[in-house]
Amino acid sequence: MTQAKAKLITFADYLAFDNGSDRRYELTYGDLIEVPPESDENVLISRALDRALSDLVGFRRVRTHQLAIEVMGQPKNRFPDLTVLQPEHLEQLQSLGQSAITLEMAPPLLVVEVVSPGVDNRRRDYLDKRNQYEWRGIAEYWIVDPQERRVTVLAMVEGTYRESVFVAKEVLISPTFPNWSLTVDEMLSP
Repeated sequence: MTQAKAKLITFADYLAFDNGSDRRYELTYGDLIEVPPESDENVLISRALDRALSDLVGFRRVRTHQLAIEVMGQPKNRFPDLTVLQPEHLEQLQSLGQSAITLEMAPPLLVVEVVSPGVDNRRRDYLDKRNQYEWRGIAEYWIVDPQERRVTVLAMVEGTYRESVFVAKEVLISPTFPNWSLTVDEMLSP
């Protein structure tokens, strides 16, 4: 992970920044910290979930890896492995001219993170991002954990996440997507 030289203060500064590269950065205490590339396993699982969720809501509302979501705390933005947008986001993203959801916009319906190996990655996905996504009011957050062979569904109930864990041949139960029909094994074996 490398650090870019620019010193930015706000998320608007971040959105206006262009160093000519296609790299992704998180804005942390005014510094741009490069986000490492996704593992092949993360990409494959995300693509499979993209197809399944696109069947439920339409492909235009499902985004993988490149959508920045403004959050509170540090870093000031996250790039979920997969995001399901609200219908109004389509027009808002077009008006913004960026693949980003600002604090002024409604939160997405769902974010999904596929846990990469390593203690830091686990802490980030299970604790840091959970807190940021919960504060942001995102209706559901799925933590897909290939190492533990489980999926944790965090569903917003009265302003706080309620947790359910699914394993093996269990069909994930989603309040936001009641027609979801894949088991955890199917989700983890794209």
